[in-house]
Amino acid sequence: MFVKLTQKLERGFMPWKEMYFENEQTLKELGGHLVFAGSEKDDDNTMHVIIKFDSPEAMKAFAGHEELKAKRAAAGAILESTVVTVLSSDSFTSS
Repeated sequence: MFVKLTQKLERGFMPWKEMYFENEQTLKELGGHLVFAGSEKDDDNTMHVIIKFDSPEAMKAFAGHEELKAKRAAAGAILESTVVTVLSSDSFTSS
């Protein structure tokens, strides 16, 4: 299942990007796989992320992982601004 996250950042995209690479393995262990992450061209404090989760349970495990929440917040993510959109099961990727 694919999920789109939109979130505000306090300190721009780079601190969040560094945090992601430091914690990428944890996301994978929870059943999540980053497809895309980036900020808007004219607003480095608005981020969009696409994550593929192995299951709804994997998404719940990620959402409830307190240590990752704390690390994301420390990297400047404004957690209460997060908008989560579950995408259609007809979603696909192409390389």
